[in-house]
Amino acid sequence: MSFINKTMVEIYTDGSCDTNYKIGAWVAILLVETGTIVLSGTLTDTTHNRMELIAVIEALEHLQAHHPSISTIRIYSDSQYVINLTGRKEKLETAGFLSKKGTNLKNEDLLKHALNLFKTFTIEFIKVTAHKKRTETINFNIEADKLSRKIVREAVKAKGLPFTQVL
Repeated sequence: MSFINKTMVEIYTDGSCDTNYKIGAWVAILLVETGTIVLSGTLTDTTHNRMELIAVIEALEHLQAHHPSISTIRIYSDSQYVINLTGRKEKLETAGFLSKKGTNLKNEDLLKHALNLFKTFTIEFIKVTAHKKRTETINFNIEADKLSRKIVREAVKAKGLPFTQVL
């Protein structure tokens, strides 16, 4: 954590999904002036990319609702899908969120929602290396990754399903 004040926050996000059962979890860790906030949730019939997007969306919506003075954000993610979204904005909008084949893009709803939320903040996206090993320094991306995987495992177990893999 480098600089936190009343108008700035750092967010670490991650999403995981058991691809066989399509059970996913998302986590967002927000470092705000008053402390650390951990948000999380699960969904069924989902994908890894949806979980990555939802983590960011939920974090931004939480800030809008509970920390309206926040205007500047650093979002740390291991997801190229999330990190490069603003760079694809013009292309997505020009294409009407349609693929080259003319079909709706996967996650069109979340892509539109995220891009709309991005307009309300000054956001710097920072790409982090996925699945790094723990060191003495606290790395909140590692914590988000571990927690999202744990939540998926628990959700699979709660449904009485044999655990497969979490990506």
